[in-house]
Amino acid sequence: MYLVHDRAMNPDHQPPNVHSESFLRTLMRRQLRLSVSCAATFVIALFALPLANYFAPEFMSTRVAGFTLSWFVLGVLFFPFVWIISWVFIKRSIQLENTEVAETRSKEGK
Repeated sequence: MYLVHDRAMNPDHQPPNVHSESFLRTLMRRQLRLSVSCAATFVIALFALPLANYFAPEFMSTRVAGFTLSWFVLGVLFFPFVWIISWVFIKRSIQLENTEVAETRSKEGK
C-alpha cells in the first residue's frame, strides 16, 4: 500500500533496480569469495584428520570418551563442524544480499 501511495504522489519514482548487471556482478563476486572461504575451511578440516593420523599417531590414538581421538573427531565433532560452516554460509549469504540491496537503493536514491 505504501508503494502504491508513493507512486501516486510521484509517478516518476522507480524502485531500485536490484536485477541490474552491476548489482548481480558485485553480489556474485562477494558470494564467490564466501563460497571459496567456506569450501577451503571444509577442505582443511577434511585433510587435517588424515594428516594428524599420519604425523601424530600417538596423539590421535589417545582415548576420549571411550573412542580414539581420531574416531571421536570423525564421528562426533566433524558433523557439527560442517553444520557450523553451513550455518555461517547461509547467514553470511543473506547478509551479503541485504547489504547489496541497501547499497543499490542508496546509490539510486541520490
